[in-house]
Amino acid sequence: MATTNGAVENGQPDRKPPALPRPIRNLEVKFTKIFINNEWHESKSGKQFATYNPSTLEKICEVEEGDKPDVDKAVEAAQAAFQRGSPWRRLDALSRGRLLHQLADLVERDRATLAALETMDTGKPFLHAFFIDLEGCIRTLRYFAGWADKIQGKTIPTDDNVVCFTRHEPIGVCGAITPWNFPLLMLVWKLAPALCCGNTMVLKPAEQTPLTALYLGSLIKEVGKLVKEAASRSNLKRVTLELGGKNPCIVCADADLDLAVECAHQGVFFNQGQCCTAASRVFVEEQVYSEFVRRSVEYARKRPVGDPFDVKTEQGPQIDQKQFNKILELIESGKKEGAKLECGGSAMEDKGLFIKPTVFSEVTDNMRIAKEEIFGPVQPILKFKSIEEVIKRANSTDYGLTAAVFTKNLDKALKLASALESGTVWINCYNALYAQAPFGGFKMSGNGRELGEYALAEYTEVKTVTIKLGDKNP
Repeated sequence: MATTNGAVENGQPDRKPPALPRPIRNLEVKFTKIFINNEWHESKSGKQFATYNPSTLEKICEVEEGDKPDVDKAVEAAQAAFQRGSPWRRLDALSRGRLLHQLADLVERDRATLAALETMDTGKPFLHAFFIDLEGCIRTLRYFAGWADKIQGKTIPTDDNVVCFTRHEPIGVCGAITPWNFPLLMLVWKLAPALCCGNTMVLKPAEQTPLTALYLGSLIKEVGKLVKEAASRSNLKRVTLELGGKNPCIVCADADLDLAVECAHQGVFFNQGQCCTAASRVFVEEQVYSEFVRRSVEYARKRPVGDPFDVKTEQGPQIDQKQFNKILELIESGKKEGAKLECGGSAMEDKGLFIKPTVFSEVTDNMRIAKEEIFGPVQPILKFKSIEEVIKRANSTDYGLTAAVFTKNLDKALKLASALESGTVWINCYNALYAQAPFGGFKMSGNGRELGEYALAEYTEVKTVTIKLGDKNP
């Protein structure tokens, strides 16, 4: 997968753009139960929870609410599936890859349905769900399907009469908790490498957005494999965490200003601002600051906000009332603390959880909107004078997920890329994510890496095998 500024790149510029898919409105929700051991189950407690359409605030359906007994049941099934001699453990690596390819085929087949569910459940624009989220799912499944029979150990030179080598073995039952901003895509990011390595899994989708995860369960049922979410019985657990960010986007005076304005805009407003990678601290060199602010305001005022099933819409509603209220409260803090509100700053008058694209200028480092992860359509723009100053200010945060730099000077770009304390640094682009490139954060932004060959290390144990050969000559 490659996404840049909210658009999927296929690397083939001579191809005609794909035909726009037709949104499926009023989609019937078929899967609301807990998926364990390739079967659908009601919760042991009998509890259910409601999920709502954030565009209309209408209830979509009731979903079974899993609790500890349901997790225990899933763990038992996952542990049984992982036992030596089980059908899953007897499956060779090539066959595991083939199953992941089959799952990708099914996701591709039902792509429009999954995108419609994602739009109905999260409020994200349908075309974003179809061309970005679902494209990312398909490419990630296919990428790790290709890795299944290529996870190899090494032969290690030791003594003349010793053979020493390593094996990469699955760690066992893995548990994954997925977020609500990209529910299906993040689920696949965890599912694909884990199964590629031969593990079993238990997956817990966020309660705000369970529908695409449940639908994926129906596709897994078609493939005929067991997929689970669980924690190990041991108290010593390996944990991979992909957490939040307060990501600096640095615009130097020599940057292509048109490119920088567009990328910063899409970088913060994409997915209603509900991205851990959001460009939520835009540092602009003082020589071009006023012009950058002027153009950013123009972009924000023109951003189409409304019905996410409308193909013209670029911004839908926030995910739920709690997040909606949090964003508005942070916007008010920006006004009170002295930032200049350039546009937006309030909710839309229409029904639903819509917030106007908001731009603040004259933002300083001590303001809440410059320190806290807003997770909404708010762009704080700060001013800087020198490279050393902006490096210090950009790194002055507990987070370290992503960063971006806009400059035509390669030396300056590489200096900044080296100095910034972030797991990813984009140069003259934003949100350029690839299934084959690792993703994760420094500091409080997380632990471990997802995607790429690096993700395989999170789901395998390395075993050293040493063989002492006989002393006698043949």
